[in-house]
Amino acid sequence: MFKRDGHIHSPYCPHGSTDTFVQYIERAIQLGFKEITFTEHAPLPAPFIDTTPTKDSSMTIEQMEEYLKEVQEIKEIYYNQLKINVGLEVDYIEGYETEIRDFLSKWGHLLDDSILSVHFLLNGKNHHYDCVDYSPEHFQEMIGAYGGIDAIYECYYNTILKSILADLGQNKPKRIGHITLANKFQILYPPTNDFREKIVAILKQIKHSGYTLDYNAAGLKKPYCLEPYPPDWVIEEAKKLHIPLVYGSDAHQAKDLGQGYNLLVDRI
Repeated sequence: MFKRDGHIHSPYCPHGSTDTFVQYIERAIQLGFKEITFTEHAPLPAPFIDTTPTKDSSMTIEQMEEYLKEVQEIKEIYYNQLKINVGLEVDYIEGYETEIRDFLSKWGHLLDDSILSVHFLLNGKNHHYDCVDYSPEHFQEMIGAYGGIDAIYECYYNTILKSILADLGQNKPKRIGHITLANKFQILYPPTNDFREKIVAILKQIKHSGYTLDYNAAGLKKPYCLEPYPPDWVIEEAKKLHIPLVYGSDAHQAKDLGQGYNLLVDRI
């Protein structure tokens, strides 16, 4: 099978590693990948303020030109060994659709590939934004603020659906990232509902919109998740709908590129 990793971060990720582009690329070549996409976390839409304690969720807008230039240069160096795509992982943040659309209008035409993901949830009770995957401790705080574990999941899946339906312009990413990221701490904080009906509705909307699905291996390595995003039953439902799946390691350091590939490849 043609080996592709469609979700890789870079030295521009402030919560990742300092591994260079060359280290990621050499790792991909070593593992026999034929195509990769660097999908660095896009700058969060101004005037949104990163609500994580470390405020390191994305690169800054000032880094965009340098990031694009560096990936373009490395593409040309390795063009005969590996297809390298320049991309972004764009955060959908409810209430900031106009700002995201403006950002994509300016930068989207320079991208080969991109992912639309949800990390931040808007709590309708206190109008505060929370990063759903930041830490077990913060997730525990969210349980009280949202009114229970299931309420967090409900908000997460509602936000995923809003991201798919949002008008973000012609450069909107066409791949939906880790649609079950809310499961990151499921062993510690298991929901009582499997949200099957809601997830299937999301998949049907992905199909209707002509989008693809990030088959993300990172959850396999998370100690309180231990399954990919999304898990097997969701993948089976996606395949019934003939939704294209794109394997993504979600590597934040070079050694994680390709992680879990051999476990997931047979399902793609």
